[in-house]
Amino acid sequence: MKFWFSWIAFAVAVALLVLVSLNASWFVTAPGGEARLIARHGIAQLVDAKKAATGGCAASNIEPPVHDYAENTVRSMQSAWGFGAAMVEIDVQPTADGKLAVFGDATLDCRTDGKGEVRERTLTQLKKLDVGYGYTADGGRTHPLRGLGRDVIPSPAEAIKALPITSILFNFASDDPAAADQLVKELKAAGRDVARRGDAFVGPPAPIARIRQAYPRAWAWTTQGAERCTSDYLRDGWLTIVPETCRNGTLIVPLDRQWLYAGWPNRLLARMAKVGAHVVITAHYRGGEPRGLTLPEQLSKVPSSFNGYLLVDDMWTIGPAVHSERDFRTREQQDAADAALARRRRGD
Repeated sequence: MKFWFSWIAFAVAVALLVLVSLNASWFVTAPGGEARLIARHGIAQLVDAKKAATGGCAASNIEPPVHDYAENTVRSMQSAWGFGAAMVEIDVQPTADGKLAVFGDATLDCRTDGKGEVRERTLTQLKKLDVGYGYTADGGRTHPLRGLGRDVIPSPAEAIKALPITSILFNFASDDPAAADQLVKELKAAGRDVARRGDAFVGPPAPIARIRQAYPRAWAWTTQGAERCTSDYLRDGWLTIVPETCRNGTLIVPLDRQWLYAGWPNRLLARMAKVGAHVVITAHYRGGEPRGLTLPEQLSKVPSSFNGYLLVDDMWTIGPAVHSERDFRTREQQDAADAALARRRRGD
């Protein structure tokens, strides 16, 4: 019995050694290039994690503002590019007049002075709303973005014009496939070369299916598809198998779970490159909507050889941490941002 037990243990040890060797990252040459930042919604107000846990309107649960940007606006997109974003994520959804608005919520009540669903208003009507009306960090006692008059709800055409050389990640906030058809029309009308600009698309299956018809080679993915690729690779990657679900797909790697991914980082990146998959690092991810980076020290956890994408929720602080030469904040704004980071670290 001891003899067979010893041989079994030896065989298991050898198998583990082989698997570790086959997945060892240091046996693979580091890929070229550098990590690219995806600025979620441009420069945005950050939601307070504690307040958000109670639910409710996101705009009424923000941290004390350190800048006057509202998400998904032209000004926030351009400033995100100014901070070094390689890609800016924007939300798009249909309006009552068959056009598209760049706005994330299905309803207007939370962020603006409007009421009802976005799709029940025309684009002209939406542009008359105060896009910063609902933002508050103190339970509604003050509204620091209300009445500023600096931003309006834009159309995708205006976003395209604002970001002529920057990649855009178009996020369909609606499952209406007609939204994809309209977006394709606006892209073509603007003369936007999706392949050259490296634009991408994410959303529910119906609009993404239409996008794949119009742009077969574009990076277009669904949350469900990314979840399948990620879970399948976590299961099969240690056997050196790249799941078919990852082909031309998206793999999500949370900072706090990198060790679970076979061949991380170099061998994994090489495997995904062979099947045309994109790799996105997030702060953490447990299914649903992933959270982006919000603290500069999170950057130290990103492997130096990583050349995929970093999802960023707080571009106002992460951008300058990566591209200090492009930090256009005033000293007062920098001090305010540093104070906000200190509160965030303490969990205040």
